[in-house]
Amino acid sequence: MHDHAPAGGIRDAGHRRLLAIALSLTATVMVVQVVGAILTGSLALLADAAHMFTDAAALVVALIATAIAARPADDRRTFGYQRAEVLGALVNGVVLIVLSLWVAFEAVQRLIEPAEAEVQGGLMLVVAVVGLVANAVSMWLLGRAQKRSINVRGAYLEVLGDLIGSAAVIVAAIVIVTTGLVQADAIASLFIAVMIVPRAIGLLREVVAVLSESAPTGVHVAEIRRHLREADGVVDVHDVHVWQLTRGAPVFSAHVVVEEAALADGRAARILASLQGCLAEHFDVEHSTFQLEPAGHVEHDAQHA
Repeated sequence: MHDHAPAGGIRDAGHRRLLAIALSLTATVMVVQVVGAILTGSLALLADAAHMFTDAAALVVALIATAIAARPADDRRTFGYQRAEVLGALVNGVVLIVLSLWVAFEAVQRLIEPAEAEVQGGLMLVVAVVGLVANAVSMWLLGRAQKRSINVRGAYLEVLGDLIGSAAVIVAAIVIVTTGLVQADAIASLFIAVMIVPRAIGLLREVVAVLSESAPTGVHVAEIRRHLREADGVVDVHDVHVWQLTRGAPVFSAHVVVEEAALADGRAARILASLQGCLAEHFDVEHSTFQLEPAGHVEHDAQHA
């Protein structure tokens, strides 16, 4: 006895469209930054272009993962390919960590040995502003979808890193224009690395939580059990399991002990509908599986709980 969740929020084609738009913007800005770095001599722009290149690659991974996740379920993969989104997010998280370490290393090197070449802060500022605007548009596009998909969430965090990087380059450019301090390039790069790390770690922790089938954040099993026990005809609830296939796709299963009279007089369907409605209304869980059993089975099943 179960209820299947609608797949639209998890395998929404709109997610792929948004990721494709974000990828186009990121790739365009990356090219602009490479050209700008060559023309201005700015190491910060070049580092940010490398950042954008890595993020563009990660967005490609996210796009492919989302496309794979859209494939329908079959007899072998009964939940479909939704976990592909989680694997895509895992790749993105690792990329973010590696990128931040590289940026930090380069920043320290540049602080120790400042660049001798002149940096054209004015043009550097213009290119950074273009990057800031493009990243802001990408974040706006992905803002709502990232709340429903862990894979889109990874892409969103990378665009956020790009936005912060562009802001840091803007500040560095202003400092260079007004003071001539070229070390501002290195300081901006180090700032980017520091901002990336905690977000990358947070994403990886969420991936680990999903892969280890932990209960979703904010879901309290004891509270769910209490709600279900209050349903008419329910005696007890045990063997409760809550996990998620990906962000926004919680799955629930439980054994529900009901009054023998309820099973005898045909109220089982009504009880099941009540339980499913409780989960959907109070806990936003659309995919649930219940095993209804008479009161006489409590002790037998409890030993396997």
